[in-house]
Amino acid sequence: MSEPQVKRYRREEESSESEEDIDNYEPYVPVKDRKKQKLLKLGRLGQLAAEAVAETKSSSENDPEDEGSQEEWGRRYNVSLLDQHSELKRLAEARALSAAERQAKEEEHILDSVAQSKALMGVAELAKGIQYSEPIKTSWKPPGCISSLPPERHERVRRELRIQVEGENVPPPIRTFRHMKFPKGILQGLEAKGIKKPTPIQVQGIPAVLSGRDMIGIAFTGSGKTLVFTLPIIMMCLEQEIEMPFIRNEGPYGLIICPSRELAKQTHDIIMHFVKHLKMAGHPEIRSCLAIGGVSVSECMEVVQRGVHIMVATPGRLMDMLDKKMVRLNVCRYLCMDEADRMIDMGFEEDVRTIFSYFAGQRQTLLFSATMPKKIQNFARSALVQPVTLNVGRAGAAALAVRQELEPVKAEARTVHLLQCLQKTPPPVLVFAERKQHVDAIHEYLLLKGVEAVAIHGGKDQEERSRAVEAFRRGEKDVLVATDVASKGLDFENIQHVINYDMPEDIENYVHRIGRTGRAGTQGVASTLLGRAADSSVLRDLAHLLVEAGQKVPQFLLEMIGEDGPLSGGPGCAYCGGLGHRITECPKLEAVQNKQASNIGRRDYLANTAADY
Repeated sequence: MSEPQVKRYRREEESSESEEDIDNYEPYVPVKDRKKQKLLKLGRLGQLAAEAVAETKSSSENDPEDEGSQEEWGRRYNVSLLDQHSELKRLAEARALSAAERQAKEEEHILDSVAQSKALMGVAELAKGIQYSEPIKTSWKPPGCISSLPPERHERVRRELRIQVEGENVPPPIRTFRHMKFPKGILQGLEAKGIKKPTPIQVQGIPAVLSGRDMIGIAFTGSGKTLVFTLPIIMMCLEQEIEMPFIRNEGPYGLIICPSRELAKQTHDIIMHFVKHLKMAGHPEIRSCLAIGGVSVSECMEVVQRGVHIMVATPGRLMDMLDKKMVRLNVCRYLCMDEADRMIDMGFEEDVRTIFSYFAGQRQTLLFSATMPKKIQNFARSALVQPVTLNVGRAGAAALAVRQELEPVKAEARTVHLLQCLQKTPPPVLVFAERKQHVDAIHEYLLLKGVEAVAIHGGKDQEERSRAVEAFRRGEKDVLVATDVASKGLDFENIQHVINYDMPEDIENYVHRIGRTGRAGTQGVASTLLGRAADSSVLRDLAHLLVEAGQKVPQFLLEMIGEDGPLSGGPGCAYCGGLGHRITECPKLEAVQNKQASNIGRRDYLANTAADY
């Protein structure tokens, strides 16, 4: 046969063979489907589901065809509905977990983008690369009866008082003022104020400060933070005065910075109380001066010229005095910032950095507040040396001794409703409002109704503000109406009731406001008049704050924030500390970013305040 004939014969032979045997062949099934059939026959549904999850992770998350095929295999291969439900539920949970991971990464990225890249240190220290590795040494040591006790005892005391500490070689907690080695004059001053034993933050905080350690102190309002830094500074100044008396124009040795004039004056008055008792006990005189706006500089300079040990100041007046070389910080070794997060977070950051640059050497730095988010704590640590972080309760939590009452009131009826709220408790009562004009309107209305009331806000001169606060403190006036200048740190005795005429724009301000009552172990009431104009984000934070404090959330508040059932706890915002939202929807961060964007191109690089340039 020729070659073409041979090829045709072979094709015919192959064709006849396939026609004869075709009935004996099994239909072709892909390898993947054959494996599924085999597994189903063996009843190994779990292994199949695991492979489906693995395929989900390896495939694109947004591929609709892939998801559809994963959900259809159960129907194709006669898997029971119950098994389908359980496996699909597992698949959904796997997808939800990946969504939570994506959100965590997104929040971490936002935190990194808003974190300050520049350390909170003086300009000279940053330029020369000066870094201190060891805390300041002091002559104070805990008594032998305390230091000889085992570490397990110290941990038991901290657990009992709910004290959380972070840091290396933290000094032991001490439960009595006598064991803290205070002199007789200090103990007499404490007794005169009716203070018999230290509060939790004082139990751990005072020994840490006396040991020379840098510290971040966080505790709820009314917990006694002021004594944690005032008593040690008085002790250190007393030691310096005994060893080598201060000469003319020398000092200060200790500097305390407060965000408001009223808080600075209150801190200065506390220092003068203990200084007076020390002098009565036969100790040398400790001189303290107050540097705040609205008070004559000459009064402060009289004390400075005699040699000053302690200066209490607000940032603006202190910056002015340092710039004019009226005060020097070349011997200052002790710096405390009260309500530190407010100063760093609300625009005083550059002022604080500039103040740091006036120090001639290492200083002991203390930061205190009731509301200090993690972002501020991490940033502040750049200015501290081996810091001790002391936390009593969650940062930003409301005091548990305050009963929070919320009342829905229309905006036009708030002033009238205020009179009804005043009937809840006997005076004295604090009323807070967000705007200056509201403070003036409330004050005028209360006076017309025969209520003994005074008012303070940033628009009034310092003399009028001081007179109003002192009259209220002495009990001559029943009601003090104020903006948030009176919400941070001020301590008034026997305040049983705080009224929020409106909800503040920041949940931190709410915590500070209601913290004016329920102080030092007493019980208090906080009434808040809520209207529809309140920001929904702040209202969500408020609802979660109530849940955290173990108090009932009113139904009308749940309706205002769009929640049907009870609220569940969450990690909250890492930027501002609010519990009702995450950093991706933080209104405070959004406001800061908008402000920064609006200031682009407007800075005067030749101005005195342009510290960076």
